Amino acid sequence: MTGRKHKKAERAGRVLSVASEFAPLVKTGGLADVVGALPSALAAEGWQVRTLLPAYPGLLDRLVSPKVVWSSDDLFGVEARIVAGKLDKSDGAPGLLLLDAQQFFAREGSIYLGKDGRDWPDNPTRFAALSFIAAEIAHAGLSDRWRPDILHAHDWQAGLAPTYLKQRGTRGVATVMTIHNIAFQGLAPATLMGRLRLPQSRFNRDGFEFWGKISALKAGLMDADWITTVSPTYVDELATPAFGMGLDGVIRLRGDRFSGILNGVDLNVWNPRKDRSIAYRYGPRKLDDKRGNTDALAGEFKLEISEGPLFGVVSRLTRQKGLDLLLDTLPELVERGGRLVVLGSGDADLEEGFVEAASRNPDHVAVHIGYDEALSHRIFAGADCILVPSRFEPCGLTQMYALRYGALPLVARTGGLADTVIDANDAAIKAGVATGIQFSPTTAEALSAAIGRMFDLYGKPALWRRMQERAMKHPVGWSESAKAYAALYESLLDESELL
Repeated sequence: MTGRKHKKAERAGRVLSVASEFAPLVKTGGLADVVGALPSALAAEGWQVRTLLPAYPGLLDRLVSPKVVWSSDDLFGVEARIVAGKLDKSDGAPGLLLLDAQQFFAREGSIYLGKDGRDWPDNPTRFAALSFIAAEIAHAGLSDRWRPDILHAHDWQAGLAPTYLKQRGTRGVATVMTIHNIAFQGLAPATLMGRLRLPQSRFNRDGFEFWGKISALKAGLMDADWITTVSPTYVDELATPAFGMGLDGVIRLRGDRFSGILNGVDLNVWNPRKDRSIAYRYGPRKLDDKRGNTDALAGEFKLEISEGPLFGVVSRLTRQKGLDLLLDTLPELVERGGRLVVLGSGDADLEEGFVEAASRNPDHVAVHIGYDEALSHRIFAGADCILVPSRFEPCGLTQMYALRYGALPLVARTGGLADTVIDANDAAIKAGVATGIQFSPTTAEALSAAIGRMFDLYGKPALWRRMQERAMKHPVGWSESAKAYAALYESLLDESELL
């Protein structure tokens, strides 16, 4: 302990958030959106957040008022510095800390993959360096006299940060590890222990060893003071072999220090009343203009103007996301008069399958392989229904965007999908609370039945409109989640003061 005192009524807690992605600077998935939204959400609860992020190409040029606050000529053998700054002149204290280590991060293309589409061979070292510096900041602070009260690590890329801090000495800083997706675990050969400055004594079942390899994620799960994940349902799922990806035993072991806090979305960015990416802006009381977006989207992709619903997919095209099931059921969807617009990329066979489906049904199916942020907004605004048939989904943001835009979500009953969409069963319809459709098990047959239910609902215009209005009013922002994080941070600081 450092002797620093925290009084709840007076303290403005400091959080160091450590991650490999941060929207709007760099994004490959929902992790970036969450990490990017947390600082402003937590500021409303009195917490100052600085986010430590690798200085990928071009990021340093985006900083306003940059200042070097740490430097070394030996970060795992390379020169490195931390540059503090902010994205907007109107911001208060600098919120970003960019780790400028050119040998690790000054690479064109994907932040994780080389030109051959495979992981960079030195990914374990690159992100261990990020974790190592996070621990250094937590232990010793920066040259501008900033030091956090909480070190919050996100996913495997920051998983070693709690371990390094334990080695270095916590000095009263509490650690939180958040699992966004347990499928990615940061595995590395045991021969890298020396290179990564990890102690041989922790290479065991109670440390970071996982089937003879180093697991950065397991390190964080074992050494963090508290673990969170991104939905309450995913907490329970992770403790089972079906969802735990080999780490379910660790999850059960740490179960009394583990909680689920649902993600939220940025209500300013995802707002159909103000969205400049869409053809017609609208709200719950101005839903007729949503139809204009539907027709505009159909026109953009040269789909026929139809009386049937327009379905949308904005997703990675992978089996985890259940998109192979959609391919299996697509002929029935088209036969019933439905249309489909797909935006995403992923597994080559699924990309090919959707492209072929579009070529066979050009009036009913359209596909854009890749990612386009503005197009994603147009799909949410234009779709009548957004499909999210994931086999597992820790939280999911897609269904929240869909709710916000009145595109009723059709989701698998798993993880955060189950926590955010209220199934339109008879009881929910009678109670006036339904916002979409859930289905289970995650099979083509169950998905087909759920799509049939969606067609039936669409055929009842008054009920459909009520569900759209309810969906758009459903709370999907960060307010409640930020309160939950703030309460967790407070409790961890209270614990540290008792040590």
